[in-house]
Amino acid sequence: MKRPERRDTGHTPTDIHLHRGSKTLELHYDDGQTFVLSAEYLRVYSPSAEVRGHGPGQAVLQVGKTAVGITRIEPVGHYALRIHFDDGHNTGLYSWDLLYDLGENQSQYWQDYLDSLAEAGYQREGGTAT
Repeated sequence: MKRPERRDTGHTPTDIHLHRGSKTLELHYDDGQTFVLSAEYLRVYSPSAEVRGHGPGQAVLQVGKTAVGITRIEPVGHYALRIHFDDGHNTGLYSWDLLYDLGENQSQYWQDYLDSLAEAGYQREGGTAT
C-alpha cells in the first residue's frame, strides 16, 4: 500500500469540523480547498509507528476499520491534530501537510488501500467510504 509522503505544502486549515454522525472530518484550507475525510480512511493511514512501522516496508495493513469513529480531535501546537478513534487508537500526529496530502490524493490512496486489502486476501466489509 502506497503511503502518503511527508511534504511541506505550506497550507493551514482555516476551519475544522468533526461530524460524529457521518464519521468524517471536514477541513477547510487557506487556499480554498475543502476535504471531507472518513474516520476509516484517517485510521488506516494513521501516521503512527503502530501503522506505518519504524522504517520502509514495515507498515501494517489495517483491516476491519469500516465502523471506526472519531471520539475527539485535539490540536497539537499550531501544526497538527491528534485524532482519538473509538477503537482506542490515538497515536500519531496528523500534521496540516499530511491532512492536506490525504485530502488531495484521497481517491488514489483509497484505491491503493483497497488493492492492498485484496492482495492480502481481505475484503472490506460494508459499503464504500473514502
